[in-house]
Amino acid sequence: MGIPFTKYQGAGNDFVIFNGFELGNDFSLTREQIVKICDRRFGIGADGVLLLQEHPDYDFRMVYFNADGSRGSFCGNGGRCIVAFAHQLGLVRQKTVFIADDGIHHAKIIREDWVELKMNDVTNIQPVLEGHYLHTGTEHYVEIVDDLVRVDVVNKGKKIRYHPTFKPNGTNVNFISIGKDQLEIRTYEKGVEAETLACGTGAMASAIILVQKQNKAGSFNIKIHAKGGELAIRIHYDGAKFTDIWLCGGADFVFEGVKP
Repeated sequence: MGIPFTKYQGAGNDFVIFNGFELGNDFSLTREQIVKICDRRFGIGADGVLLLQEHPDYDFRMVYFNADGSRGSFCGNGGRCIVAFAHQLGLVRQKTVFIADDGIHHAKIIREDWVELKMNDVTNIQPVLEGHYLHTGTEHYVEIVDDLVRVDVVNKGKKIRYHPTFKPNGTNVNFISIGKDQLEIRTYEKGVEAETLACGTGAMASAIILVQKQNKAGSFNIKIHAKGGELAIRIHYDGAKFTDIWLCGGADFVFEGVKP
């Protein structure tokens, strides 16, 4: 008998989701199974796997696994997708509060194809190498470049991802260019070990670096153009701390099926 799954994507960042409300909280997958599920030639194909689980104190619990089978602390676009999935199932309405490995998150379903997710505050930003390092639910390095198209994201990103500076966990790597009315981004994701079409926590990290660079307190709404689509970040900066951070964008159903 097969295991039902659902696939969602947010700006091209795609995820296979398993419903623990139906399968039970004891449902689990081995690292090898997750790798095979995420394989785009021999499996379903995805950047990661999400488990939607019951929780006594929150609407649900989100558990996230990278494409290489490792446990991830959080994934922004994955968080938006699992909210859309819970809404599809009728588990949540227009607002929800859920818990993940990095803590508690609030989210809003603005319309069927647009989800806004509240992220944790950020205070610690470290200048390192030719960019900055910060934690936005997971580790991120952000570097501003002049010509984003010409950046060798895979090779340069892999070199930075495994740089001794970021041991033992490594880091995701974002290259950004700052346009007139938006920020463009390309991301090398650890755990996927490749360039992905979008990264929600990377978009958030990049928006924070942009605001810090402007060196002006206030509330900001930043448009993000990723290879897979558009995202938006709302953020408040008081000159020292980044708060009230919302990751916004599409979260779309792709298909559902049964894993043998």
